[in-house]
Amino acid sequence: MTTLRIAVRRFDGFERAIRQQWASYTASSGSTSDLEIVMLDLNPLTEALFTSGGLRDGTWDIAFVVTDWIAEAVANGDLLDLAPFIAQNPPPDYPAGWVPVLTRFQQFGEAIYGLPYHDGPECLIYRTDLFADPTEQTIFADRFGYPLAVPTTWAQYRDIAVHFTRPDGGLSGTIFAAYPDGHNSVYDFCLQLWSRGGELTDTSGAVTIATPEAIAALTWYREMVADRTVTPPGQEAVDSVRSGEHFANGEIAMMVNWFGFAAYCEQPDAAVKGKVGIAPIPSDPGIPPASLIVYWVLAIGSGSRHADEAYAFICHCLTPACDRITTFEGGIGCRRSTWTDPEVNTRIPFYHRLADLHEGTRELPRSRSFPALVHIIDRAVQEAITTSEPTAAILARAQAAAAVINLEA
Repeated sequence: MTTLRIAVRRFDGFERAIRQQWASYTASSGSTSDLEIVMLDLNPLTEALFTSGGLRDGTWDIAFVVTDWIAEAVANGDLLDLAPFIAQNPPPDYPAGWVPVLTRFQQFGEAIYGLPYHDGPECLIYRTDLFADPTEQTIFADRFGYPLAVPTTWAQYRDIAVHFTRPDGGLSGTIFAAYPDGHNSVYDFCLQLWSRGGELTDTSGAVTIATPEAIAALTWYREMVADRTVTPPGQEAVDSVRSGEHFANGEIAMMVNWFGFAAYCEQPDAAVKGKVGIAPIPSDPGIPPASLIVYWVLAIGSGSRHADEAYAFICHCLTPACDRITTFEGGIGCRRSTWTDPEVNTRIPFYHRLADLHEGTRELPRSRSFPALVHIIDRAVQEAITTSEPTAAILARAQAAAAVINLEA
């Protein structure tokens, strides 16, 4: 019997969805193959796919690959070009069934190195019940001198986080995913930078991460992570999934995180089901709100010995029915049809807003050098939240380390 192996980003919703989608695939295709699902956290996933060469040597037929990794994976020959498969048997409505931002990052010329599986831009996620409570509104206005409302600036965000932090009541104002996995702490830094008018690079592609905007961004972030009047303890051990779980458990008043975690809160067992709203991410006064789009594709390893069936399964996962499975199990379906689906929007009332959230989202640089910059930024963030060294000195050292990186090269 043929066994396909798939490396999946560890998240219960992904595992449930893939199992259901495989059952649907075998029932509709008559395949007698088996699927081995291996769940991996981010660092073990990168080790298994890239460092150990598992995509090239045939260890993995299919893998969850985040767009951050695409350029380096393509340059290193890790991924199979799916364009010939798509030409013969495209997924239903491909590519018009998806917004362009979800099909362009993995396309290099005519080659296509993955198909979109899990989406969801970053946004502000907040507890509607807490913000609408008249008592909370009165107490906040008396203390801070302005009405309690969804924050539009980082100064307001901090005030509101202070207001809602009740250590004795098991509630914190906000939470951050500061775990050193080269993932959300880096995204948080970029959002803080952009929302203050800064940029990762200059017009030539040279890295610029020691600017006044970058110093302000990292200073605010490190202070919030360390401040027990706004965040829970143990922030340095919390990744994006765990932060979402804390929010779903009713322990957090608001957070900046992926849309997927807002949708996850509408699962039947979530403590905050029906009490969640989304909004644009705050920014400094006069700076337009910034958001970020990073998404997961299903890709085939260049060394796969079962590429035909691997593609057939991926293609099946992108059907309207299977995209709904991804959504109902806690992931974020990528098809336009899912975003407007009446049943989906009955279960997750704000799901239709995904189309609007994608307008104006920013992408991280698509460069094989970007992973090197990710490690530098991640290290700088970790130094900031675990030491007392001045922010300017930390970023000056990071800037020196990044001097050889040009993301346009």
